[in-house]
Amino acid sequence: MESENVIFFEPYPFRIGQKINIKAGPRRGDWLVIDVSDRKVKFRCPVSLREFEWDLFCYFVEEKTVAEWPHRH
Repeated sequence: MESENVIFFEPYPFRIGQKINIKAGPRRGDWLVIDVSDRKVKFRCPVSLREFEWDLFCYFVEEKTVAEWPHRH
């Protein structure tokens, strides 16, 4: 049997208070995690202060220390 390359994805285990940046897509930008359930995550935009609750969708890419958050675009 020939071996195959397989990519595995796992949902990211959000924690309340995390500051995140989504790099692409319609939800891209900086967000503050304000609530988490088994199926949903609620974010607040640190600029507009608008809040959104979405089904869990993010996958961990990398974690790094940044000089500025939220980013000034």
